[in-house]
Amino acid sequence: MKKEYIHLSQAAETPQEAIGRLKDIISTLRRECPWDRVQTHESLRSCMTEEAYEVVEAIDTGSKENLEEELGDVMLQVVFHANLAEESGNFDLTDVINGECEKMIRRHPHVFLEKTSNNDAKSIDNVLEKWENIKAKEKKSAENLHILQGVPNALPALTRATKIQKKAADVGFDWDDISGALAKVTEETCELTEAIQHRENKQRLEEELGDLLFSVVNVSRFLKVDPEEALRATTRKFMKRFAYIEDRSLACGRHLTDMTLEEMDRLWEEAKQSEEDK
Repeated sequence: MKKEYIHLSQAAETPQEAIGRLKDIISTLRRECPWDRVQTHESLRSCMTEEAYEVVEAIDTGSKENLEEELGDVMLQVVFHANLAEESGNFDLTDVINGECEKMIRRHPHVFLEKTSNNDAKSIDNVLEKWENIKAKEKKSAENLHILQGVPNALPALTRATKIQKKAADVGFDWDDISGALAKVTEETCELTEAIQHRENKQRLEEELGDLLFSVVNVSRFLKVDPEEALRATTRKFMKRFAYIEDRSLACGRHLTDMTLEEMDRLWEEAKQSEEDK
């Protein structure tokens, strides 16, 4: 390591020192590394999304080592973006952290501002209700948004649909019960089937499929099931069963491309039975 950067190789002993070390490393890379020097908020957008998903995956797998590493990668993205903003004279890392601290204090009045002996005031439901109310007031006063405009476009589609539907339901735009939502799924299924039968164009098919997915999300909301997690679980299950088919076919000295659909279906049913027997 170059002599002038020896201090950056030394591990920090406190969180404050660690953040400062990372900030200094990013600043150095912005000066010295050709790749880092040309990055922008826009070019790093996909990196932030990818790192956030890798944190979620580390949580799902229960790997503490991976979680530590992936949280570091997300922090790197935060510091990098703050560094870019500081270079442009917009804000810096201190502004980012102070802004978040102030928001946490503002949105937790039951902890920092209010003094009450009523334990109910600190129940989870009441805390969440206060959080949402304060958040809504902040967003409305800051940006004068419509109710649904505050849901980020970059969220996964199922998650975004859930949040949008919940916000609409909070002001009374909702089915009375799950039967209305289920009936809508049936209606949208019929409309998609009709569009397929009449060989509608791709735009119409996309629209009808989107309507069906949106109605399924509505059902999941009534069931209090996260559709994103439900689909992830089903995808994992599919992958596990498909891997069983691959393993069995290889054990027989065959490739999947040489098997018929009927043969693969039989192995699929074996995989399902194997899961049920466990």
